Amino acid sequence: MTYDSNNIFAKILRGEIPSFKIFEDDDTFAFMDIMPRADGHCLVIPKTPCRNLLDATPDQLASVMSTVQLVSRAAISAFDAHGATIQQFNEAAGGQEVFHLHFHILPRHDDIKLRPPGVMAEMEMVKSHADRIIAALS
Repeated sequence: MTYDSNNIFAKILRGEIPSFKIFEDDDTFAFMDIMPRADGHCLVIPKTPCRNLLDATPDQLASVMSTVQLVSRAAISAFDAHGATIQQFNEAAGGQEVFHLHFHILPRHDDIKLRPPGVMAEMEMVKSHADRIIAALS
């Protein structure tokens, strides 16, 4: 399998598609999921081409996981969550839909189920959730 440089996350990194950025460093980019399954649902990706965990370099994984931890703590704080679900899928058979390594961060509360996948959120709500996580990162 080869990396497709025209996948949606590569386009977001190039600024061809807008996103609600919540964090960026030299190696990683974190932004809101526009089809959130929980309030504060966001994604962390490497800035370098990488299809998924199976072809990632150790450096890519270390950078991404460091950002996943940082953003997870902020999202939990921003939403007064009791924990977080971290999801990562590999290849179509494993549930991967966008073939650029990414980790989902979903702040979780006791007794609140995840919303169904594939439902577009109101962009004002997504922006307000981004603002809350950004504030928690400060």
